Amino acid sequence: MSVHPFQRSLLSTLTAALSTACLPLGAQAQTAEPPASATASAPATLPEVRVKSSADDETASGPALGYRAKRSATATKSDTPLIETPQSVTVVTRERIEDLGAQGLQDALNYAAGVRSDAFGLDSRTDSVLVRGAYPDVYLDGLRQTFNYYTSTTRTDPYMLERIEVLRGPSAMLYGQGSTAGIVNLVSKRPLEEAQREIGLQVGTFNRRQVQADFTGPLTEDGQWLYRLVALARKSDTQVDFIDDDRLLFAPSLTWRPNADTSLTLQARWQEDRSGSTAQFFPWSGSVTPNPNGRIPNSRFIGEPGFDRYDSDRQTLGWLFEHRFSEQWTVRQNLRVADNEVDYRTLYADSFTRPGNSYRDPAQRIVGRYAQSTLTEVRMTTLDQHLEGRLQTGPVRHQLLVGVDALRFRQTGRSAREGPGTAPPIDVYDPVYNGYDSPPLADVARTGQRQVGVYLQDQMKFGDHWIVVAGLRHDRATGELEGANDEKNRATSRRLGVMYAFDAGWSPYVSYSESFTPVAAQAGRRFTPQRGEQIEAGLKYEPPGKDYSATAAVFELREENRLVQVTPTTQEQLGRTKTGGLELEVLGRIGPAFELSAHYNYLDNDEALDGLPHHQAAVWGKQRFSLFGVPGFSVGLGVRSFSAFTDKTAPQTPSVTLTDALLAWDSPQWRYALNLQNLGDETYVSTCLPRGDCFYGAGRTATLTATYRF
Repeated sequence: MSVHPFQRSLLSTLTAALSTACLPLGAQAQTAEPPASATASAPATLPEVRVKSSADDETASGPALGYRAKRSATATKSDTPLIETPQSVTVVTRERIEDLGAQGLQDALNYAAGVRSDAFGLDSRTDSVLVRGAYPDVYLDGLRQTFNYYTSTTRTDPYMLERIEVLRGPSAMLYGQGSTAGIVNLVSKRPLEEAQREIGLQVGTFNRRQVQADFTGPLTEDGQWLYRLVALARKSDTQVDFIDDDRLLFAPSLTWRPNADTSLTLQARWQEDRSGSTAQFFPWSGSVTPNPNGRIPNSRFIGEPGFDRYDSDRQTLGWLFEHRFSEQWTVRQNLRVADNEVDYRTLYADSFTRPGNSYRDPAQRIVGRYAQSTLTEVRMTTLDQHLEGRLQTGPVRHQLLVGVDALRFRQTGRSAREGPGTAPPIDVYDPVYNGYDSPPLADVARTGQRQVGVYLQDQMKFGDHWIVVAGLRHDRATGELEGANDEKNRATSRRLGVMYAFDAGWSPYVSYSESFTPVAAQAGRRFTPQRGEQIEAGLKYEPPGKDYSATAAVFELREENRLVQVTPTTQEQLGRTKTGGLELEVLGRIGPAFELSAHYNYLDNDEALDGLPHHQAAVWGKQRFSLFGVPGFSVGLGVRSFSAFTDKTAPQTPSVTLTDALLAWDSPQWRYALNLQNLGDETYVSTCLPRGDCFYGAGRTATLTATYRF
């Protein structure tokens, strides 16, 4: 039997990674948030550290030890063990975020099952993430962050997060807003009962300089008032010439607990980003197909210095409230008000007029350019309130959830755009920048979205083994477009999951879920709501007494009205599409001192959808050890592989294998870490689109971080 070249490459790289990661080293380092607990099975050379938390008192929103979280609320809106959740969920813990040296959400999800984290390569405007072949909606603390794409978003910094949770598959029954991909729920750092303080300094490639701080603990002796302050300041260049990555972040939170049954956490965030667009929309020729002048450098800048920018400002204020009336009944309310402003100006290559023949001269050097200027302001209010009840009817234990959520979104702005006939062309191999002034900006039609949903969910346990999760939701959504009548939509969404939990830790399940996504009008155009459904069958395994878990899932997704990008400024909706696949994942601690994160995905999607690799796999392992009698060292190695693929009429995007590494030393007060991503500095293309353009992935980056804890 012949072996596909990708399969042979994949097997060799994964074998090498596992062999290297499983070297007979041995000791344990402390994590950054919270510092890791010493375990009974840990080597005797471990330094003594204070126990901040344990797996037994883990909560769905708090710190988790190691790479494996045991609980999550993203799939049920209630604190539920993952082994009792009949749907695929991956939790990226704080320790894993730090060990990967994640500079953005894409980096943090590089080793998450079912995720293509660099779907459009290195993109400084937004986190281009695909889950099961579709675009997930990004939530923060269970509330949606925004509606539209890069013209109205500010990227969330991983340093402000406690964990990142990927719920794969439709989730409209709980959230109303969400595609067939599911959601990525970012869980922010929250005030802790025990004082923890750290200050860190980070330097790296592309002149990266960052200082960060995270303080938390009680404000009063009785513990009624807790606080947390996360702050960050960064000055940095990027892989692309003339593009900065500067950020100021200030995220305070305050918790009031007047008694054991009541908690109110106030959250605020102020963030200022000064950047540009690292996505340059290079033509096929010179990216993946031959060009007589060679390959376009992945650092090439097509815009104009002094004109191009992607500057965003975000301010948010909200709260998380919980009150327990009794052992059976609890009410919760989450609210956030957000204001986001983006000043986006760019010139980018015209790769679309004649796909495959985009150059304007016989020497294939000169490309035309589009010029775009957009000032966008988004105001968004989100609210979720529900009542949770724990009841028993005969042999059946119920965990009921009755709730209502509401959303108010409004977007205003001004824009101007010029095509290749007006904007000046450029030589992509020897660019000369002559400056550019945008024409006057004109008002864009105001758009908006209002939505209210009511939902009912019941998590039922029959005896000690059978688990059933059933839910029903009804939504009313209103789309607003200035100068036109409101567009009203209604939808009822269902969910059903059945699981059997064996005593030995095996939990097979089958589930059905639906999605409903009202699409806000863009550029004066309305869209039909997206609808989808998924059937998933899986198996979860958590061996008793062990600190790792394994999951397997097969799924089939069907969707209507998928929104696809035809040009950088034009979107269209498709009819019915279908996607199927297989996902395998292993997470957790293998033995006393080795942390593992590994997955394999197979995806088979409809030809009308974006082209994606059929095969994707990644293995990351971290080994703790002592060196010359000094404990606290750790080394990490990761390998990520993608098979070649073709997006409809686009040329083939070649397969690629990338390597990441970590070298760190921890003591009770200090942590030093060197992170290397794309260790071999592979110049690769993440995708080429049939409209004519290609996107480069991130080259090698090196980051050195020193953190002092006190």
